[in-house]
Amino acid sequence: MTRANSWVAVKITDGVGTMWCAYVFALIALISLPDALKAGTAAIISWIAQTFLQLVLLSIIIVGQNIQSAASDKRAEATYDDADAILHEAVQIQQHLEAQDRAIESILNSIPRSSHPEPPAR
Repeated sequence: MTRANSWVAVKITDGVGTMWCAYVFALIALISLPDALKAGTAAIISWIAQTFLQLVLLSIIIVGQNIQSAASDKRAEATYDDADAILHEAVQIQQHLEAQDRAIESILNSIPRSSHPEPPAR
């Protein structure tokens, strides 16, 4: 039952969260505007708050959130790609340093021990 409710909620949100739906809602809201204008200031304020803002802005807000979410997803993917590239670069640097350590160790081992200066005491 929860999956069915989630599916219905997603489908409704996808439908309402379009600019086409906002245009339809605006047209529906504008149908009642003449009656609100005839009824006076209180009715106009009520129409703006209860009809236009709630009906039209709901769709526009969902569209904006979808756009922001898509941009956020794109930034997160770019951040992941950057971090992955840095990781591979760090692995290559580590391998290079390990190869240098082996080469230095080989050179030091080839030099007679008597010519090695003693490292300073710490």
